[in-house]
Formats: sequence, C-alpha cells, structure tokens
Amino acid sequence: MPDIYNFSAGPAMLPREVMTQARDELVDWHGTGMSVMEMSHRSKAYLSIAEQAEDDLRALLAIPDNYRVLFLQGGASSQFAMVPLNLLRGKGRADYINTGAWSKKAIGEARKFCEVNVAATGEAGNFSAIPAIESWQLDPGAAYVHYTPNETIGGVEFHWVPQTGDVPLVADMSSTILSRPIDVSQYGLIYAGAQKNIGPAGLTVVIVRDDLLGETLAGTPTMFDYRVHADNGSMYNTPPTYAWYLAGLVFKWLQRQGGLDAMAEINRRKSQRLYAAIEQSDFYSSPVDAACRSWMNVPFTLADASLDAAFLEQAGQAGLLNLKGHRSVGGMRASIYNAMPESGITALVDFMGEFERTHG
Repeated sequence: MPDIYNFSAGPAMLPREVMTQARDELVDWHGTGMSVMEMSHRSKAYLSIAEQAEDDLRALLAIPDNYRVLFLQGGASSQFAMVPLNLLRGKGRADYINTGAWSKKAIGEARKFCEVNVAATGEAGNFSAIPAIESWQLDPGAAYVHYTPNETIGGVEFHWVPQTGDVPLVADMSSTILSRPIDVSQYGLIYAGAQKNIGPAGLTVVIVRDDLLGETLAGTPTMFDYRVHADNGSMYNTPPTYAWYLAGLVFKWLQRQGGLDAMAEINRRKSQRLYAAIEQSDFYSSPVDAACRSWMNVPFTLADASLDAAFLEQAGQAGLLNLKGHRSVGGMRASIYNAMPESGITALVDFMGEFERTHG
C-alpha cells in the first residue's frame, strides 16, 4: 500500500507524531487513568493542559500581553457574527475586503448587524487576484476593517498586511495561521477555525486586543460576548476539551520543528515546488495571479477537464487523497498545510508528471 497523503482543505491532516502521541494517551493521560475526553474541564489535570496550550500558542506567535487568547466553539463561521456584535462599539459601519467565498460569507453575515462598506473586491476578476491597495475605498470612520488573508477555496493570499491606521484590523486566518510568523500587534482581532493548521474540527481560536472587549450590541447572546469568554478563561461553558488538548500537542510539535520561522521556510519550499511543476507544464495551469498565490491552498486545472475523473481516481490509487477542487470552482486543489511533509509534495509532483506523460 502506498504512503497516504491527505490534501484535504479541512478537516486536514495532522502531524503523525501528534496522532501517535494522542493514540498512546487516549485511555490514560499521564497516569490519571482517564482519557482527556473524560476529564472535567475544571479539573486540575485539564486546566494544566489548557494553560500549557495557551502558553505555547502565545510563545509561537509572540502574542503581546494586552491580547486575550480564546478557545471557542462554533467554527470561524460563528465569528462572522461575533465580530460585528463585539466590535461595532457604537458605530454603524464596517469595512470589508472581498477576495473570495469566505469573504463573501463574512460580508453577508455582517450585513445583519451594520452597514457594510465593501472597500475593495476581486469579484470582477473572478477572485484571481488581490485588489490593488490603491483601489481600496476605506472609511476612516469604520468600526473595523475585515479581510481574509488566505482564501481556502480560491487559493488567493495576501503577502502583505493592510495598514488601517487607528481602525482595528480583523483577520480570518483559518487557512494561514501558524504557517509563518506574524506580527499580532498589527491586528485588533484574529480568528481561525482549528481544522486546517491547528487541530481537529470543533475548536476556534480568537486572539483579541483587550481594549476591544466589553461593548457589545444590545441583545448580544451571552455566548457571543468575547468579554464573557475572556473573563472565564474560555470556560464559561464546557469547551471542546479534546480538540483543545490536540491543539496543544500541535503547538508542541511546531516548537520541535523550530517554530514558525522554520515552518515558513518549509512551507515556502513546498508551495514553490508545486507551483513550479504547474508553471512548467502546458497540461496544468493555475487560475491565480502569480503575485497572490497561496502557500496553503493550491488550486490547479487540467487542460482537458474530461480527464479530471481519471486524474482523481489514479491519484487516489497512488495514495494522494482529497485533491478534488471545491464544488463551486471545480478543478483540483492541493491543501498543503503544516502537517503535509515535503515527501507529499514530491509524491504529488511525480504523479502529475507521470499523468501528463500518459495522458498529455
């Protein structure tokens, strides 16, 4: 049986070391006689897991002391509502940058709570590029500016951070968090679904600056109030305990790899090698502008779409799984998050070359 490489966009593959450790600790965590899944979230044992995970995430991202780290439920999609509920703070307007499917969903949800100024959009170009900053129509009176640094479906990525002055910058980093170092202090709030680069589905990480807590819209549900979660250590209710534990194992794994500087270099190599294989071929092509291509999500198409089914079937037989593009765009997509080893890229590139040789 060939080695298996899972190119799913999420839930995505986890590091083998992490999965092995979780297996070994599954029924008896550190001699407690209990699985983490069985522990009270308020027990001394579990609190040690939760606190260590937060400490390690803070160290990895160099999170300043004036930011809170929240471990929540509801996925990044819940943040589409939580952000305006918490960050409008008496204002009635927010700026959004539209670079693809997830930006559009965030915009649609925000419109339930405020006037949305779409300050820039890549829709006219079928979301193949990031709108030039010179075209942005930002409102200096906006409550915040929201953008999606990496669009999971379309494979468009910002390789720069928008400068928004005194207006808080909000980022949906679900597909890019922990893939490289970032300067957290440039953001008012960062959120990320865990199921790509952090851990399993069911956990959402929010990093929010202290001064943005505590002034929600009237009628905001208690569970949608960041201040409530911050004041209760993300334990106002029972959190996704096992997902939080697994995230902590991933953070330890990242530290063993050399931290985010080392991961950035690995991720750069992986993406460059895959894009080079696409660019050097007349059989494959990328729909994304070269200056805006994602390190994490690489969409590509075959010159003859009638070969898509054969490509996917034979890729599966070769151990290369979940390469089918999102149903809204078609084609192929290779999601190559931190846990994807460089050997997976080698296997994919070799397969692509052989498939082109036999079908081109």
